[in-house]
Amino acid sequence: MKEKIVGILGGMGPEATVDLFIKVLKVDPAKSDQDHLRIIIDCNSKIPDRTANILKGEEDPGPYLIESAKILENAGAELILIACNAAHNWHGIIQQSVRIPVLHIMESAQKYVEKKYPKIKVIGLLAASSTIVVGHYQRVFAKKGIDVISPDQKYQEMVMKAIWEVKAGNTGPNVTKLLVDAGKSLISKGAQGVIAGCTEIPIVLKNKGDLSVPVVDPTYALALAAVEEARGEVIEW
Repeated sequence: MKEKIVGILGGMGPEATVDLFIKVLKVDPAKSDQDHLRIIIDCNSKIPDRTANILKGEEDPGPYLIESAKILENAGAELILIACNAAHNWHGIIQQSVRIPVLHIMESAQKYVEKKYPKIKVIGLLAASSTIVVGHYQRVFAKKGIDVISPDQKYQEMVMKAIWEVKAGNTGPNVTKLLVDAGKSLISKGAQGVIAGCTEIPIVLKNKGDLSVPVVDPTYALALAAVEEARGEVIEW
């Protein structure tokens, strides 16, 4: 099978776009420069804020997202990854605007949990408030009998502070602590795992001892799904 060219619809934010790009490189079983997949990135940081639109009715990012998707398709991309969880609120109209598949980060995360942590029945969600409100994670995981729980207001405000700090370039331990504390609050409510459900979060919250339960990185799961789709073969998850 001919390899597919991967397109990354990014800029939301730029560092999260870089994180997705690096994770695609890391999970790709390439042995040389020439073995790697071809990747086209449109890092458009001018896309209006997704959370501001969903929660406050501010400028619609939809037309910008569609424009970026078409730019990627016209540049030769044969599949698209969206480097933002909240932007998946527009997944449907993005998919309708192009002829190539647009992979879904929530579905990739669910598949990852099903494969890696099949005993999880309750999972916590650390994400932008807009992602929690629209409920994509809740609906996707509910199809597999998994309950998704979210932080109370105090801890959700801490999550949002952490997200904005990462967007501003602060990835220090003080930011990680905000997310660790919010994650611990979810564990105390019964979470058997925690989803890092904003593309800024896995930049600072790791599945290496930050919490006492697995931290699921949807960016990593999306990268795995992308390599499988592009290569037409099963990758070790």
